[in-house]
Amino acid sequence: MYITLPRAETAITAGRFVLERTTNGQPLGWFIYGRSYLRNPDAVDIDPVELKLSDTTYETTQLNGVFGALRDAGPDFWGRRVIEKHVGKTLFGELDYLLHSPDDRAGALGFGLGQIPPAPKRDFNQTLELQMLQELADALVRDEIPASPGAVQVEQLLLLGTSMGGARPKAVIEDRDALWIAKFSRPDDRWNYPRVEHAMLRLAKECGIEVAESRIESVAGRDVLLIKRFDRLKTPTGYTRARMISALTVLRADETLQTRTRWSYVVLAEELRRIVSKPKDDARELFRRICFNALISNLDDHPRNHALIAVDLDWKLSPAYDLTPSPVVSQDHRDLAMECGDQGRFANESNIMSQHARFLLEMEEARRIVGGMKEQIEKTWYSTARASGVSENDAEAIRAAFVYPGFSRN
Repeated sequence: MYITLPRAETAITAGRFVLERTTNGQPLGWFIYGRSYLRNPDAVDIDPVELKLSDTTYETTQLNGVFGALRDAGPDFWGRRVIEKHVGKTLFGELDYLLHSPDDRAGALGFGLGQIPPAPKRDFNQTLELQMLQELADALVRDEIPASPGAVQVEQLLLLGTSMGGARPKAVIEDRDALWIAKFSRPDDRWNYPRVEHAMLRLAKECGIEVAESRIESVAGRDVLLIKRFDRLKTPTGYTRARMISALTVLRADETLQTRTRWSYVVLAEELRRIVSKPKDDARELFRRICFNALISNLDDHPRNHALIAVDLDWKLSPAYDLTPSPVVSQDHRDLAMECGDQGRFANESNIMSQHARFLLEMEEARRIVGGMKEQIEKTWYSTARASGVSENDAEAIRAAFVYPGFSRN
């Protein structure tokens, strides 16, 4: 395992990860920091949850023997599809995906079979190539690209992004100032997803939430959402990388039904106190995000859509991302993906307020946050959407997502 240290641009070897099987056939992963890394005065934890900087040999049988920080650096659903087309077969082990993925993964980790990390690649798609990338993504969605290693079109698939969250088609691109995640539309989209997600990021910012920077580019009559990567900082000679882990790792959870009992904003707030440098600020920020998700019916707020980031030594909540409304039919009851109060996942004002103290908030401050955000979204969601280029038809299609009646019912 390799890591790019804070403010550095090239990776160094951090340690060794081995995945094997126990005598009863259960996957067992173990990791040990390298001696030279432990002697490095600039060395940092790979993550502050499972792999703290130490000469300990860490072991896990969870997640099929893969530590959470490694899983977070691996490709998402879309990335796995890209890699499988590129290698010409379905892969089964997490290590296979890590080793086959290009160096666009989230965070500061890298993986390889050699003791010395490879030199960083500095070739990225440019914004002028967005049309080609959109067409390539469309072809992959339609499953029109054969799984044929070495084919020119398959080789081009690696130009598409393989990490940074979700199943939507995307690519990593570069402009003069930064790296961006380009999120493409799909032919079967119910509305203009790039415009709507851009509008939700703007609305969240207007509600006082720290969000990822975004903008819209239009190519060949199609809109593409560009989201600035907050885990990369451009320098005159390359990019620095920030460490990054998901809330799924912080919660020591998985995406299986058996572990979803730990999918909890309340538990996350308490775990943050052990990790972040400013726990009160991040607890308040997390509370605001719960309110926002409930008020726009963002029901896809699962733990992989929340992250912690460390640009230097200290950890904090990353900017918010993947904010999408869900105009579901129910007017009385909607559930978030994570528990947020005494009534579980119920996206309801009194439920959210029930655990305000666990977010280090006094009752009156919590009420001001909920009431102020509710008023802000009721008054401005439509104008913000339209100002972001969302069409009248699309605005009507998502209208039912905002401040649904059940939010304020006791």
